[in-house]
Amino acid sequence: MLPEVRGWLGRRTSTAGDWPLRDLVGAKGDSTVSVVLPARDERETVGEIVGIILRDLGTLVDEVVVIDSRSTDDTARVAARAGATVHAQDEILPRLKPLDGKGEALWKSLAVTSGDVLVFADADIRNFHASLITGVLGPLLADPTIVYAKGCYDRPLHGVPDGGGRVTELVARPLINLHWPQLAGFVQPLAGEYAGRRSALERVPFLTGYGVELGLLIDLLELAGLDAFAQVDLGSREHTPQSTEALGGMAAQIMLAAWSRLDRQGKIAALAEPSVRLAQFKRRRAGYGVRTRDVGIGERPPMLTLDE
Repeated sequence: MLPEVRGWLGRRTSTAGDWPLRDLVGAKGDSTVSVVLPARDERETVGEIVGIILRDLGTLVDEVVVIDSRSTDDTARVAARAGATVHAQDEILPRLKPLDGKGEALWKSLAVTSGDVLVFADADIRNFHASLITGVLGPLLADPTIVYAKGCYDRPLHGVPDGGGRVTELVARPLINLHWPQLAGFVQPLAGEYAGRRSALERVPFLTGYGVELGLLIDLLELAGLDAFAQVDLGSREHTPQSTEALGGMAAQIMLAAWSRLDRQGKIAALAEPSVRLAQFKRRRAGYGVRTRDVGIGERPPMLTLDE
């Protein structure tokens, strides 16, 4: 690990307990805070999450916005009943051709929120606690030089305390250490809980698939530098586990995200565009069946450039 990264780890890493609510309310001043939950078919968890945020953080958070990403269940109704402002992803900026994926929902949230600071959190978290929000907010409200704060946590899976985060360990972390070693200090680079200043988030592009978190880290590093980042230990976080096949699709999108940034930064000599088709196999009664799907990702430009 680079010496500058070791120094950053000691200087810019905190825990959720370091940021009690009363201190954050005092530090907030005139700043406004928006919490954004991208959600697709999350009726089982989204209502509880919205309710906890509104109940416990009403003095700190100015708005809770759910971006409904083409749910086939009643996620939107459950979220609205709990008190969130709900927007259908494809109805935001309707003049633009719709794109797919989590990154699209996050990017479009910039157009329907008003906070100076935005907090993004996944909508499938079980046993949600308000410190997942206050933790990542703390560094930004306390220090004006911080533009982006990323959460980290244990990822229990099937009774194993650190059994989750397989895509991080097998794909994202090796890519980061190989090509962006300044980011090697992030424990959970793909974590869905993080906060950023609108002034920074509107100046970087958003990848539209599961590579959005990696893309934001790389692009914000280029924009603001490592010392403008913070990391907060949020304890433990549980969410609905994905199948191995689903994780394979996520991994492919993260690799495509890395390829796009390596190409843009001139770190590779691209002789051909990477394929966006992923073939996966499953045993059937008569041998193996193959399923091929599109794992391509798109990209939205910096929000500030939209009307240029």
